[in-house]
This record gives sequence, structure tokens and C-alpha cells, in this order.
Amino acid sequence: MSMTDPLGDLLTRIRNGQRARKSSVVTPASNLRANVLDVLQREGYIRGFERYNIRQGIDEIRVDLKYLDGEPVIKEISRVSKPGRRVYSKIKDLPKVYNGLGISILSTPRGVMSDHEARQANVGGEVLCKVF
Repeated sequence: MSMTDPLGDLLTRIRNGQRARKSSVVTPASNLRANVLDVLQREGYIRGFERYNIRQGIDEIRVDLKYLDGEPVIKEISRVSKPGRRVYSKIKDLPKVYNGLGISILSTPRGVMSDHEARQANVGGEVLCKVF
């Protein structure tokens, strides 16, 4: 059966892995997932990720979760733009997540980036998810 929301699946795997105090989670690979994980790593929400080949044409990504004093670094991670309702935002209308303490991840014409990077580049796009 096909998956209708691969990014939502990734976020749920991260959320469930942190609740179960796992050191890492494994997810099927895609370019969008890798780009979102790259933003999470740059912003310091995960330790890292590694893409590897399990057999011909099938890749997986192992995400190393990050904890601080036994508590997950990611307090909340949720999908904003869903397959049934896409959410787009101009850069001037982009809301701050928890008054600037969290980030939004956007898909822009210049690639996937955080809201801080999008404001510096002065470019809007689809709001994929928010992280705190």
C-alpha cells in the first residue's frame, strides 16, 4: 500500500522514537525527508542522520535522536501543510513558532530551509512543519 504523507510518517517516527527513549529511528529514504533532516541537524534538533542502501534501489535513513539531561530536545514536532490542505506563506506573513524559540521548516524555490534562513533570503513557500 502506498503512503500518502511520507513527511508526516517521518515526523511521527521521530515523535514516537523520542517518547520510547530510542537512540535512533529508521525510515524509508527520500530527498524531501533528507532535506528536512538536514535542516533539523543544522538547527540542533537531532544528532545526525545517515542514508544507506539496504538492497538495489531501496534506501533507508537512520536518524540519531538527541537528548539533553535525559529529556528529548524536540518538545513538539507537528505537520502544518498536509496532503489535504496545503499551507503557503509569504515571508512577511510567516508566524514565529513560540515567539522565536522554535522553527518552521519551509519548502521554498531555493530549497528546504528553516524560517530564519527564509527570512534572511527573503523568500516564502510551503510551510511543511513546525518544531519546538
